[in-house]
Amino acid sequence: MVTIATANVNGIRAAYRNGMGEWLAQRSPEILLLQEVRATDEILEGLLGEGWNSVHQACDIKGRAGVAIATTLPFKAVRVGLGNGEPEVPVDTGRWVEADIELPTGETVTVVSVYIHSGTAGTPKMDQKFAHLEKVDARMRELLESGAHVVVGGDVNIAHQNVDIKNWKGNLKSAGFLPEERAYLDRWFEAGWVDLGRRHGGEGPGPYTWWSNRGQSFANDAGWRIDYQLVSPALAELASNVHVDRADSYEARWSDHAPLLADYAL
Repeated sequence: MVTIATANVNGIRAAYRNGMGEWLAQRSPEILLLQEVRATDEILEGLLGEGWNSVHQACDIKGRAGVAIATTLPFKAVRVGLGNGEPEVPVDTGRWVEADIELPTGETVTVVSVYIHSGTAGTPKMDQKFAHLEKVDARMRELLESGAHVVVGGDVNIAHQNVDIKNWKGNLKSAGFLPEERAYLDRWFEAGWVDLGRRHGGEGPGPYTWWSNRGQSFANDAGWRIDYQLVSPALAELASNVHVDRADSYEARWSDHAPLLADYAL
């Protein structure tokens, strides 16, 4: 079995101060997909310690975004960003990194760590999100057409259906739940991508992966399901033990997101 975990760490330095290192030692995933790293390569590598290979794209805007892939297995190839060789606009940096990883069996799995813009409805930030989603959409098509085993994991910042957000009625006009955003997920699933969180999480509502720090959102489980492992069809059939690793209490959290883990019979 190969375990893949994805987690929006909400700043990896703060996450490690609050217990991420202990969590990582206990769960021991072979592949770790990180979002909102908000640190340099050197800081990331120093926190992970020995035994990890990593590839990281920091955001050009200091203190924002940042995605990474860390693995105890060898890299065969890495690809950073969605610029196709051209410089990306600063707000799109730190949002997409992918790697081909060599498995002990000799097979290869392609993994992606993705962090899509949060956006703000009715503002230029929403235009930036949709522009980035178009680039993601094009790459998702290419990856699916490749026929490879692929896992696209991370914080997509879109809740797909009513069961993926506790207060869906109050968020129908909010970024992250707009029909135009949800249509991208519809398109990916119709093309063949498998949403492991929903396939293995039941009909819902939930399980959620992010909770606002306002009020008693975590205590009341008033969350959003916005962190995904989107998996190519053949690989999805090899997945098991898919679960949101929700902390036992608000105080035990090391991020405002919970990790999503899956085992793959590879």
